[in-house]
Amino acid sequence: MSDEPEYSPGVKKYIKEAEKLLNRKKKALEQIKKFKFDTIAVHGLYTMEEALNLNQGSVIEPLFLSTAQAYQDSDEMEAALAYLIPTWCYTRFANPTTYYLEWALALLEGYQTGCETSCLVTASGMSALMLAVDSFLVKQKEGPEKMNFVSSIQIYGGTFQHFTVRKMQERGIEVRWVHHPEDMEEWEEKIDENTRFLFSEAPSNPQLSFCDVKALADLAHSWDILFIIDSTCATPALMRPFAYGADIVIHSLTKTITASGLAMGGALISRKPIITKIKNDHPLFKESFAEYVKFLPFRDTGPAASPMNAFLALNDLRTLRFRMDLLSQNSEKVAEFLSQHPRIYQVDYLGLESFRYHLLAKKYMKLVDSDDGQGNEINRYGHLLSFRVDGPAQNARKVFDRFKLIMRAGDLGRIKSIATIPAISTHLQQGEEARASADVPPQMIRLCVGAENSDDIIADLDQALKSL
Repeated sequence: MSDEPEYSPGVKKYIKEAEKLLNRKKKALEQIKKFKFDTIAVHGLYTMEEALNLNQGSVIEPLFLSTAQAYQDSDEMEAALAYLIPTWCYTRFANPTTYYLEWALALLEGYQTGCETSCLVTASGMSALMLAVDSFLVKQKEGPEKMNFVSSIQIYGGTFQHFTVRKMQERGIEVRWVHHPEDMEEWEEKIDENTRFLFSEAPSNPQLSFCDVKALADLAHSWDILFIIDSTCATPALMRPFAYGADIVIHSLTKTITASGLAMGGALISRKPIITKIKNDHPLFKESFAEYVKFLPFRDTGPAASPMNAFLALNDLRTLRFRMDLLSQNSEKVAEFLSQHPRIYQVDYLGLESFRYHLLAKKYMKLVDSDDGQGNEINRYGHLLSFRVDGPAQNARKVFDRFKLIMRAGDLGRIKSIATIPAISTHLQQGEEARASADVPPQMIRLCVGAENSDDIIADLDQALKSL
């Protein structure tokens, strides 16, 4: 006898209708995959057929603010809630507007990588991070009591706090810190049979550290564990880690992708399949991890993105490639100015040839679909840089307080230039000792360069530095 439930004729009718819809969506997906990066960013998976037949001809994807989906009858509801047909059901589970963003992000991160991808959009970057790592930090029925994971210590302050407090202090999960993420031997020394995954952030915020993405993915896979990378500051316009073997890519959509500064969000994007020794009987766990998280942990924990936030992020996403090109060029000019200033003792920017991570970043960070005239993509290094003001910490505060154009805020990735002092803001909770280990001195000012004319940004920096 089969264990499969016997569905009513009405339910089977909806399943057959759904199969036709999914086949049309599959054909549309195959066509869209042939487009260039900018076209995918502009259109995503929203087709003309969908606009004309389902959305009254709306050129832009509709914003669905309803919290719940209505069903035609009990048969459709049963089919939907048994996951037999496509459904969004309830905005804590999913939402049509959020789907549009997820499809676009999955396509862009998978662009020209040869990988199939899936995406889950969340309420914030931190919730995406939590969902990405928690499924691999569960006690196995047969396995050691103790577990660990290996992470670069040069990461966003909120991520450090999550790993240190929520994982290590509260759950007893050991975090093994790598102090030099470019040093593969240091990574290798930290791994053992109880290691669940490797984690890095590239470029890191605010030190602009970098890692050898392919080498780290290969190292992780040699231990049958996965490599997770936070690629918030690079975005798929400058780097797509799946091309080099990464298993999961994390984004704070609040930052670079949503440059308008009008929305919060996070994204967990996974390759199909991921490599992990963690045992989980759900068929999607390895085959499409982001979908697995959506159907189970995400549904149960509830960090759903607001449809309005997803809509705003989706609209900012359309201009991502040429925006990152402009911001990168502005940043290079600003970094060159700062590197020659007598009151600055160090500038951290991946585009500076003198910077210690430059050659490593040059290998990976390239403007997608660009051409240097010889068939090679052009290196672009993003919008984030940090500079260290000579003298005591008070000097950095004095310069910071003099900005007249550059906004003082803990944010980054905006269309407007924004600066902060990480030691008193984004990395304050990290503590002095950990900040020293992560190379976040109190003299450091983090600057996220915007789309203003670079001459005006430089003039503001110049007048502020003259206060010393």
